[in-house]
Amino acid sequence: MAKGFNPMQQVKALQDKMAKMQEELAAKTVEASAGGGMVTVVVNGRQEVVSLKIDPQVVDPQDVEMLEDLVVAAVNDGLRKSQEMAAGEMGKLAGGLNIPGLKIPGLF
Repeated sequence: MAKGFNPMQQVKALQDKMAKMQEELAAKTVEASAGGGMVTVVVNGRQEVVSLKIDPQVVDPQDVEMLEDLVVAAVNDGLRKSQEMAAGEMGKLAGGLNIPGLKIPGLF
């Protein structure tokens, strides 16, 4: 083993950086909407829905299915944006390396 090369120390440093990144991602949010802004969702970097706003004009007891579709569309778009944000941050941590099979709980 080369002098000064400690793989366990490097793994620990990477784990520490990843834990810090997960904390930072929990504080970052993305916003998505559907129906021209009638339904808006905010999702954090851990793919958790933080808030959901529904314009009262879209609430029609005779057409609940449309509202359900708008909510699903907004949430899915928010989750997609959150995943893209997390992947971008992960790319910074990995230094642009593509590590096949690397899945980090809470990030992807």
